[in-house]
Amino acid sequence: MTTIPLHRRALLRAAGSAALLAGLPARARIAAAQQQGLAFGPAAPFSFEALVAQAQATAAQPYQPPTRPAPEVVQAIDYDAHGKIRFRTDLAPFADGSGAYPVTFFHLGRYSGESVRMYLVGADGAREILYRPDYFDMPADSPARKLPADSGFAGFRLQERHGRDDWRTQDWVAFLGASYFRAIGALGQYGLSARGVAVDVFAPGRPEEFPIFTQFFIAEAPDPAQPAVVCALLDGPSISGAYRFTLHRTEGVVMEVEASLVLRRAVARLGLAPLTSMFWYGEYGRGRMLDWRPEVHDSDGLAIWTAAGERIWRPLNNPRAITVSSFGGDSPRGFDLLQRDRAFDHYRDGVLYDRRPSLWVEPLAPFGRGAIQLVEIPTDDEIHDNIVAFWVPEGEAAAGDRHDLSYRLHWLADEPYPDAGIARTVATRMGRGGEPGKPRPPGVFKIVAEFDNPAVMRRIPFGVFPEVVATASRGTVQRPFSEPVPDGNVWRATFDLAVDGSDPVELRMFLRLDGRPLTETWLYQFHPEPPPA
Repeated sequence: MTTIPLHRRALLRAAGSAALLAGLPARARIAAAQQQGLAFGPAAPFSFEALVAQAQATAAQPYQPPTRPAPEVVQAIDYDAHGKIRFRTDLAPFADGSGAYPVTFFHLGRYSGESVRMYLVGADGAREILYRPDYFDMPADSPARKLPADSGFAGFRLQERHGRDDWRTQDWVAFLGASYFRAIGALGQYGLSARGVAVDVFAPGRPEEFPIFTQFFIAEAPDPAQPAVVCALLDGPSISGAYRFTLHRTEGVVMEVEASLVLRRAVARLGLAPLTSMFWYGEYGRGRMLDWRPEVHDSDGLAIWTAAGERIWRPLNNPRAITVSSFGGDSPRGFDLLQRDRAFDHYRDGVLYDRRPSLWVEPLAPFGRGAIQLVEIPTDDEIHDNIVAFWVPEGEAAAGDRHDLSYRLHWLADEPYPDAGIARTVATRMGRGGEPGKPRPPGVFKIVAEFDNPAVMRRIPFGVFPEVVATASRGTVQRPFSEPVPDGNVWRATFDLAVDGSDPVELRMFLRLDGRPLTETWLYQFHPEPPPA
């Protein structure tokens, strides 16, 4: 059995969260919610430890699919119809000021059709919120009116704290669909998502599974100085698990996640702490007539801080075929799907791609040996999430294995722990190789990366040009050189890649001066075939 132990700091934090759950004045809070019009089931004892035991017991039993009420009706609640169904904010728990963050609920729909049970937790245990159709405002012709009266909820969200904005118009964290959840970052926008777990994402010969959070236990913070605590039970054909999320509304959102997962059966690719995003194209990879905008993406790169301390930047791809990249080793200090480009002029779009959050995973207990895996899926539009990154433990994922995890998620504008002593990548560019004014040789490509950190780059003496250290998994690196970019502290590293055929090429590059790296390590999977027209 594979077990990743919690270290002492995580155990102390778990004890603190348990105390927070136990200390809430449940009777007063639930009584207030009942007066508002919500219906509740009877109180039952609750603790995170009991939820872990329930997940273990569930994994030992045959899988029972979640309830999907009236599938033909739910299928009719498409994106537009679902957007017109709104939970009545006058019914929101804690809307009367008894808690910092009012809770509102999502209705079932085509893309979130499984019924999820919701509980409020306090000192006397957990009480289920019993679904009623009249909790929601919806158009008279909404297909949702045809659902059974006990259909259930699809998910929930926490609304913004009182006093910041009108809480009815702004939420800051949402759990909806399978095990997906997301939060706003420091710039006030939603973007990429996280998941509880990823199972067999494009594993050879195996269909992907989407385990779901079947039950949520919500213990709201009495004031903004305290975190909100949410526990969840997860279940799927191959896995069951218990989660505790400690949610801090800070500059962005910071979440401590504690999870205990048990495999019901063997899994080919077990993805822990998974992140999901969208990358259509950046300053590279855009055909002339593909779209009018310069760039379209929720994230533009995978950042890794290795156990050895190396900083890696891997720009994302929209490949022609599904690709899986693996970055193996000991438990990393962190990894991230990052939206690094914050210039509005690079997007020119009112959906504010320049404000999308970055999401950094920080292990609080070591993940052990394994690999960060990056899955890149072809897409021809921005409506599809086509990027997935997660941690895969070393060795087989066999039935009965248990994984206990403790990690922190930082939903921010940038990395939470930047290295001030190195320059980081700010652009990746590509074009035809060769020299200007001469015939461009076939099979030769120009590869360019730009690095910025004024404190680092100003130390380069005038007239000195850092060494470009570049390697390729196949083909030949030619004419490497570096140069300063005019009107700034940015330095450009350039080389030509001469390569035959269309198989991918793994590239690696950094700038070095006096035997020491000036920059993070730039990695890229280059596809020699021409980009889409």
